[in-house]
Amino acid sequence: MSASYLAQPAIFLINTLFSLYILAVILRFLLQWVEADFYNPISQFLVKITHPPLKIMRRVIPSIGKIDTSSIILALLLQVICDFSIFLLQGIFLNIPALIIISFGELLSLVFDVFIFSIFILALLSWFNLGSYNALHNLLTKLTQPILENCRKIVPDLGGMDISPLVALIALQLVKMMLIPPLQQLAGLIA
Repeated sequence: MSASYLAQPAIFLINTLFSLYILAVILRFLLQWVEADFYNPISQFLVKITHPPLKIMRRVIPSIGKIDTSSIILALLLQVICDFSIFLLQGIFLNIPALIIISFGELLSLVFDVFIFSIFILALLSWFNLGSYNALHNLLTKLTQPILENCRKIVPDLGGMDISPLVALIALQLVKMMLIPPLQQLAGLIA
């Protein structure tokens, strides 16, 4: 068996495991930032799986206001390790600044994706009667509230139809398309 034969499954496994944990760290950061319900079962799950490394990091890295810098640094560090491992398995060697820029771009893209998918799922959930309490619906509402409120200020009332989720999805996708490619080009110039 050749090394390239084993490289693809290794890349898949590394990318999947790191991506899931990075997503948990980013979700914890975002939910903490919007002051979501700490006692929500989903919040509790995210806190429990991300607490061990963050507990250590918070001893050294203080928060800045509402911004949990430990979570951001942990997510970036994990993304750098993931990207470095994948590039190494592919036989690609990048310098540290290029690797950090690529990793930052991927994290930024993930944050946009979290908001895009959250708004989309929330819009789908609005079609169903979920009863009195739904943990996912409550978290998604709290997470997307700042974006959707700003869109509702811009979009006129259309007789009971709320198209602010559509406007938010389009705006988020446009901003993502304008921010991520320049970061990738910058990383390519530095590499």
